Amino acid sequence: MTLGQRQYEGRALSTPEVSRLRDLQFRLEYWLLRGVAGVVRSVPLDAATHFSAWCWRRLAPRINPKRHNRALDNLRIAFPEKSEKEREAIALAHWENLGRVMAETMRIDQIIAEPSRLTIKNPEVFNRYSSKLGPIVGASLHMGNWELAIWPLTISGANPACVYRTVNNPYIDQYVRYQRRDLYPGGLFGRGKVEGDHGESQKTARVIMDYVRNGGRLGVVCDLYDHTGLPVPFFGRDARTVSIPAMIARRVGARIWMARCRRIGRDSRFEIELKELRVPRTANQGEDVKWATAEMTRQFEAWVREFPEQWMWSNRRWK
Repeated sequence: MTLGQRQYEGRALSTPEVSRLRDLQFRLEYWLLRGVAGVVRSVPLDAATHFSAWCWRRLAPRINPKRHNRALDNLRIAFPEKSEKEREAIALAHWENLGRVMAETMRIDQIIAEPSRLTIKNPEVFNRYSSKLGPIVGASLHMGNWELAIWPLTISGANPACVYRTVNNPYIDQYVRYQRRDLYPGGLFGRGKVEGDHGESQKTARVIMDYVRNGGRLGVVCDLYDHTGLPVPFFGRDARTVSIPAMIARRVGARIWMARCRRIGRDSRFEIELKELRVPRTANQGEDVKWATAEMTRQFEAWVREFPEQWMWSNRRWK
């Protein structure tokens, strides 16, 4: 058994910065998750996602009315021309999609093991560079099952890595990383404040930039509110937006691939669309980064307008 497997089993992690009681809580949470995952993985994939979607559509607005109201508020900003009934329908459909994503999160390895579930909408973009990839930053949005937006880079043998928000529980964090080892062969670079020892999951911005500079391919989901981000238009209102993809691409000369993972129908089947974004390299680096971030956000808006029920409306986007 490898070190990664031992860590995945929750027996080899060290948490020196937390108390024994807190560590026990982490372990209990981990085994509870493993129990839930075992149940979810014991039934056919589409049956599991359909049941989870049914539950989330009915329970999420009641269990978390704050986030449901935030979804409705965001929809009022984005679609003032729609009626309250239409916006409510989109909000409920978005919960349904998130329910499917929740079940799929525990079965990512099984989804990518069935290539028929994943197609590339515009393979000409992929085929143009798949055999001669240089440094790449993949920028995606919370649509469909956004984790799978990196899949074209995975099957090209590009060994992509991904920036993700580290799970505070180190045992669950290691489990999440292990389950995605085939989707992100380059690893997962964790960000965010956490308790305990998370080993190599936590990476600084400099390490992430050096990874791309040295030829790495990095995926970033960057469509939510970032208080340190650049204000650019999104549905007619300035929204502070993650500028890491544009910043890294501008500094190291990397290519940006924008990607959308759209769910097809109600099952776990997806179509991934790619668009290349060329980052300008003028004498004004700051303006180059802002232009690229605005262009990326403009494309995200167009994608969301096309299939609004598949975007994550319940997260904060505007302050």
